[in-house]
Amino acid sequence: MTNILLVTSSPRGAESLSTRFATEIAEGLRTRSGGTLVTRDLAAAPPPHIGPAYIHGRVATPEARTPEQADAVGLAQVLVEEVKAADMIVLGSGMINFGLSSQLKAWFDHITWPGVTFGYGDAGPEGLLTGKKVYLVAAAGGVFSDGPWAPFDFQTGYLRHLLGFIGLTDVEIIRVEGTVFGPEAAKAAIAATEAQLRSVLEKAA
Repeated sequence: MTNILLVTSSPRGAESLSTRFATEIAEGLRTRSGGTLVTRDLAAAPPPHIGPAYIHGRVATPEARTPEQADAVGLAQVLVEEVKAADMIVLGSGMINFGLSSQLKAWFDHITWPGVTFGYGDAGPEGLLTGKKVYLVAAAGGVFSDGPWAPFDFQTGYLRHLLGFIGLTDVEIIRVEGTVFGPEAAKAAIAATEAQLRSVLEKAA
């Protein structure tokens, strides 16, 4: 059975195109595989920014952790286990100030865990979460895939790096962009993403 993890992060709620298309992909993959779907909505339940309880609790033995440290580490363990259990991960990210949302960054800060999701080998860091497929839905109001604004896309490159660092190197990007240039441009952008989504699901069938 295929296990699918859907992670959404946009604070735009029902208006979010990254959430809309990530959800459609995840539901489509679940229907085709007959598998299970776990959803982690980081906007509805944002993980806290990491603090001393997490930093110190992560390196302490379980019996030595304070209650606060145990809670902080426990959340990270839940998030890591969701990723470990998934065969496919669908990640929705809306661009915020040229990068990813703080909610999504906090999620990565919890799951990027030395000795658990990455380790150190003779050649340097090695990601430990291998053998999984990631679909990254990246939304932006402007056009960042090419053209004059491409150098300012600090979203997709950074996300690829974070994913790859923990072993998630099989990443397919689905973009929805150029929606701020009027109704017709938005309609065309959404239609282009819908076509890409159909292609993704046909290949996954």
